[in-house]
Amino acid sequence: MEGAVWFFALSVLAAGIGIGIATIGPGIGQGIATSKAVEGVARQPEASGKIMTLLILGLAFIESLVLYALVIALIIIFGNPALQHIIGK
Repeated sequence: MEGAVWFFALSVLAAGIGIGIATIGPGIGQGIATSKAVEGVARQPEASGKIMTLLILGLAFIESLVLYALVIALIIIFGNPALQHIIGK
């Protein structure tokens, strides 16, 4: 029973660290993409529609990486395939 508690505790810790690390890169990427889009609109205001469309598309792709990490973290916490081996012992 004590092994199961450690397993759950370490699973939650791993999920938390994983999602924390996974959000660093996309957060930086979204900041850079937004700053470059604002610079582009400031230089060419007539192209703001095209820049905005590409920015939103790029941000969606970047955000999908975080959502994948969230799904993996939730699987680690709630649907870990190694759980049967830990509890079964």
